[in-house]
This record gives sequence, structure tokens and C-alpha cells, in this order.
Amino acid sequence: MFGNIALVLTGLAALGTALPAAETPVKRGLADKYTYYQGDGSVGAGWPSQDSWGSWDDLWKANVPLMKQSCVWNGWVDNDSETEIQDIANAIKATAKSTGVDERFILAIVMQESKGCVRVPTTNNGVTNPGLMQSHDGSGTCFGINPCPSSAIDQMIKDGVAGTSQGPGLQKLYSQAKGEVKGPGSQAYYATARLYNSGSADFASLDNGLGSTACYASDVANRLTGWTLATSTCA
Repeated sequence: MFGNIALVLTGLAALGTALPAAETPVKRGLADKYTYYQGDGSVGAGWPSQDSWGSWDDLWKANVPLMKQSCVWNGWVDNDSETEIQDIANAIKATAKSTGVDERFILAIVMQESKGCVRVPTTNNGVTNPGLMQSHDGSGTCFGINPCPSSAIDQMIKDGVAGTSQGPGLQKLYSQAKGEVKGPGSQAYYATARLYNSGSADFASLDNGLGSTACYASDVANRLTGWTLATSTCA
């Protein structure tokens, strides 16, 4: 999540480009392609506007095939069950409603951090980062647990969005980002992604990883417009 775990998170975030093609392509009005975005996250700098993001339904359908296979693809033992996948959707929607964070953005961060595998390992490079959102020392995890109870899935999403006693989640970081970029909307969300990954941000250059994953904000922007398995062009 933050810079002091940069090496571990870089490995997790890079997995999206190494996965094999899904068995059944999803027909949708989204583009599974990657555009390398640079600069401050604004529409003027070429980043996608919020109204160009896919709908929740389209983005969810695009990512479910990855969730069904990502645990085994990455050597994390058992794949998500249908029930576990539905529990992820339910947790995202409930937490989005309670925090005001866009449900599509939460989904993008889940896919960026864990590829939607409920049994993703807990990373630790100075800070413990468990669960679907690799939260800041959160309590939600199902590493080594099968089946993963819905209560644990709820906690994983809450830890990543609402935050923990040890660190902020997307809700607080979005509030911070809105103040820095002078308004809500897509630019503030991309800045939030940078803060979530690095702990701080160069708001004029969101592709500056500050020791963390340089491509993180660009990856999230692409996930919001349909990127799943296409080759990344971000170095």
C-alpha cells in the first residue's frame, strides 16, 4: 500500500499483465487496452473523465473472469467461489454507500491490489498489508482460509476504504486529494490512488511513484475504462 512496502506491492500490481487470457471473453462496451497516462490526472492532461468510466455492471462483468482464476494463476491456492465473488460485490456496494467512495473505484483498487483473490497473501515490509485491498494493518484477511466468510470479506473492504486505526483508507485519502486538486471527480480519484499506493503524492505528476509503483495511478485509470488483460505500456 504505502512506500515502505513498495517492492512487495510492485510485484502484486504487476501481476495483471502476466495473467493468461480468460477462458471466455466478456462482451461489453469497454476497451481492454492500456494507455500510459502521465501528469496530474486531469482530463486536460489526457486522463479519462469520470463519465468515460465503465458502468458498475460492465466493469464487474469484465473482472469476474479474473476473480474466478486469479488465486491459482498466482499460486495463492484455491480460487474464489461464486459465493465469495458475490460477497465481494455486496461488500463493495455496502461500503461505497456508507463512505461515499465510488463503487467502481473501490473495485479498481481491489483488482489492482489482489486481482480479487480473497485468499491473497498478507504482505509485510515494515507494515502489515492484508486482504483484498492490502490495507494498512487491517484485520480482514482470508489468507489460508477456505471458504472465506462474508464477514471477513466485508472487513477487508471496510479496512481498505474506511481505513484502520493504523492508517487511512480511500475515504480519507479522497478527501485529502479533493483539497489538493481543488475539487472532486476523476482527477481527485487518480490522486487518491497515488496516495493509497505511496502514502504521499506529487500532485503534478501522478506517475511519480515516490519509491512505490510508478504505474499505479495509470493502472487504476485504465481499470476504470475496461483494462483487464491487455499488455501494459507503462514502463
